[in-house]
Amino acid sequence: MTTSTLELVLPQWQGGNNPDYQLGSELLATIVPQTHTIDRVKVPVSTDPLPAQTTGIDGEATLLNQFQTTTNILSLKHPERVITLGGDCSISEAPFDYLNGRYDDFGIIWLDVHPDVANDHNSHHVHEMVLANLLNAGAPTFNNQVTHHIAPDHVLLAGLKYDELRDMDQTVNQLNLAYATPADLRHDNHAVIDWLRDHHIRHVAVHWDLDVLDPNDFRSIYPAEPHTDVSQFPAAVGELTCQQVFSLLTEIGQTSDLVGLSIAEHLPWDAINLRRGLADLPIFN
Repeated sequence: MTTSTLELVLPQWQGGNNPDYQLGSELLATIVPQTHTIDRVKVPVSTDPLPAQTTGIDGEATLLNQFQTTTNILSLKHPERVITLGGDCSISEAPFDYLNGRYDDFGIIWLDVHPDVANDHNSHHVHEMVLANLLNAGAPTFNNQVTHHIAPDHVLLAGLKYDELRDMDQTVNQLNLAYATPADLRHDNHAVIDWLRDHHIRHVAVHWDLDVLDPNDFRSIYPAEPHTDVSQFPAAVGELTCQQVFSLLTEIGQTSDLVGLSIAEHLPWDAINLRRGLADLPIFN
């Protein structure tokens, strides 16, 4: 069976060990435009708490099982295009693996302030290594589950704050991954569009980690958590605006066939805090 466009609602949270990503996925499924031409499937995800551990990858067995479930759905539906609503950044592994196997002239634009190229030696969170897994440079168990690894020259990191790369991010330099910083995208999208054309990318998937956005422009992201000081956030903070991203996505779609779009790391703080508060009331128990 072939589906033109498949929308996966994937509330996967174990990759960042943050159950709040589940509500983020549920609300994204309500926010995105609704159309009868898109086939929607909600991927079953475990809600069991992760066991405490000091070594290894958090939720490894659960994540491998959920990746396989997602892959099975993609194989059954065999879509031409895939929209994935997460969930933490690990949601893109199975869909992008599938799309890379379907299209010969396929590329990935990783729209994220962080590159997600860690491995099991410097991280225990899969959402920090998902792109490395797709490049066959991440954690061995996850590398091995990817069937169609992407070539480094078919990946562009957009919105990356290169000057703030951490030790866990050095695969960017080791693989010489192309990137466009927020400054490169401040006035136009030429850096991305020229890359698509220069590398003859006819089919493209975009991984959009909402953390690429400026927390003053979009509040439903980790650095914008209420009553915290964004200047003390322990990682790079995004600088793009929603309008910039929508303009970029539009131009990408005009240049190449946009066959994949993942939206990840949605943390709607008002809804999260409202749910937490209501859950403590006796009337709901």
